[in-house]
Amino acid sequence: MSRVGNRVLTVPAGVEVTINGTTVSVKGPLGTLSRDFSPLISIHLNNGTVTTTRANEEKHTKQLHGTTNALLGNMLVGVSKGFVKELVIKGVGYKATLKGDVLEIAAGYSHLVNLPIPSDVKVTVAKPTEVTLNSINKKSVGQFAALVRKVRKPNPYSGKGIAYKDEVIRRKEGKTAAK
Repeated sequence: MSRVGNRVLTVPAGVEVTINGTTVSVKGPLGTLSRDFSPLISIHLNNGTVTTTRANEEKHTKQLHGTTNALLGNMLVGVSKGFVKELVIKGVGYKATLKGDVLEIAAGYSHLVNLPIPSDVKVTVAKPTEVTLNSINKKSVGQFAALVRKVRKPNPYSGKGIAYKDEVIRRKEGKTAAK
């Protein structure tokens, strides 16, 4: 029994859901998302709620049931509220600048790292050490945030690097001199 798959999703105010076979389109104040789902999962829209049912009790179908429900929930939240990831850059000379559709990062290398920004992600650089990513697509914003963080992961010894704003970096103690 899939607990996630059995959840009933409520459609927020101002959001319109259209089901056409296995394709679901969600339109809201922030934009429109559309996605194809497996034919093994049936998606139903009833009085402002979205429910999913599976065709059989096989293991793969049960897995798809929960995944489909979670993806539908993310689509509903995305077009109504959106998703935000905030990154903090720590270190001497470490900074980020926005140049058109490219995020340019100086992270202690001999060269600048240029990352092309996906079309559905909006990037704002309030300070050179703070980067904010916004999108209606949870996958896109999370994937791009991970790519930016991967440029220079936080160092557990010095604390320098690129980290999520709410991320706790577990610090380690350095070697002690022999006496």
